[in-house]
Amino acid sequence: MEVSAFSFLNQEDYNNNNMVDQDINNNGNNPIMKTTTDFDTESSDKAAPSFDEILATFTHNNWAVDTGFDSFTNQIPQPINDYVDNSHGSSSFSDFKDNKNNKRSRKETPESSSGQHQQQRRLWVKNRSNAWWEQCNSPDFPEDEFRKAFRMSKSTFELICNELDSAVTKKNTMLRLAIPVRQRVAVCIWRLATGEPLRLVSKRFGLGISTCHKLVLEVCSAIKTVLMPKFLQWPDENKLNEIRSEFESISGIPNVCGSIYTTHIPIIAPKISVAAYFNKRHTERNQKTSYSITVQGLVDPKGVFSDVCIGWPGSMPDDKILEKSALLQRANNGALKDQWVVGNSSYPLMDWLLVPYGHQNITWTQHAFNDKIAKVQEVAKEAFGRLKGRWSCLQKRTEVKLMDLPVVLGACCVLHNICEMRGETMEPELKVELFDDEMSPENPVRSASSMQARDQFAHNLLHRNHAASHDLYFVGQ
Repeated sequence: MEVSAFSFLNQEDYNNNNMVDQDINNNGNNPIMKTTTDFDTESSDKAAPSFDEILATFTHNNWAVDTGFDSFTNQIPQPINDYVDNSHGSSSFSDFKDNKNNKRSRKETPESSSGQHQQQRRLWVKNRSNAWWEQCNSPDFPEDEFRKAFRMSKSTFELICNELDSAVTKKNTMLRLAIPVRQRVAVCIWRLATGEPLRLVSKRFGLGISTCHKLVLEVCSAIKTVLMPKFLQWPDENKLNEIRSEFESISGIPNVCGSIYTTHIPIIAPKISVAAYFNKRHTERNQKTSYSITVQGLVDPKGVFSDVCIGWPGSMPDDKILEKSALLQRANNGALKDQWVVGNSSYPLMDWLLVPYGHQNITWTQHAFNDKIAKVQEVAKEAFGRLKGRWSCLQKRTEVKLMDLPVVLGACCVLHNICEMRGETMEPELKVELFDDEMSPENPVRSASSMQARDQFAHNLLHRNHAASHDLYFVGQ
């Protein structure tokens, strides 16, 4: 299943070279490229400059221009600072060559002719301990402690490592040994599970901060490429029959193939298109400026995702996200014919999308129908609660760049499916209660036939419940 991702970034091209050229042309020469000399052309009491002095000045200026010196800075390039002594004015061309040769000789010889020892550069490597990971990787490490750290059992972790082995394995080099596959996967999963900053991930696993960041992105990309087609896909006909049967047992509504929900993931304010990611409802409720991107998901009765759409900005309402998603394209292609997807009041009523009655002063029949719809919708909401609870990185603003975030969020959805399919339990204290605000769409009803079908469902559910209550009454007698 392909993740629909949208970064909403605007790219602009800048050409500073034209600005630099224009500045140089307007002034006749580069104003920063002036060097101090011992002579003054306006003074008649000083001797004319020597050929060496003129040549040295010419050489310094052209070096600065050829090395691409930025005219917007007020610093002299390092190559010129190395060879120009401003305290004595300009230097001759022979002095320039002598200084250059002296520097080269000092680099080549560890000790000068005067016997003074020259300090040599050394490669400094920080010693890091990976004792914590070695303990977790031990066969004797307790199962409960492992599940608490990685949100899954050892067997599930082993399954993921085996699936990703060919995609994340690296070869040893002459300089260093490659990081093992299990450690690579563990860095990514622990980072997603805890949401801890990279500096703490570095301490846990005995790796560099940049290395941990790179491993997280590489493993998430491998999860999207290798595991998503296996564990996050549209169900086949046999699976759809099971889904429809289970949803009907929950709500009494036939032919329901999924429950749809959209949640928000907090992010740091982006540098581009800030207003697009501004989350007005979260800001008003929490009294704190909030920015977010969205995750739309369709789940089955067990809370497993069968379709996700990730990455649209937080200011976009749920119905607009649906219009941009692959799920709408799937419905337009006939994949949802004679089937229903159940959503909340943030979605419009469509030929294949069933939502509760949203107007005021609803009847008892319509109220009973809304209660049944709420049971189906609760399945999706609880699934997203387990998603955010299991992967705590979704609850806080992350260090991941906005353009890389859809891949990370997609990996969380795939790992969620694996845990749900394998019956992985989650600690009660990790449960997250969602507060995503529902916004009514501009056009809440987009299908007249669906209005009639909804009314018929409401009528049948009300009478069926009355009949069941009547039977129970006589049984009790």
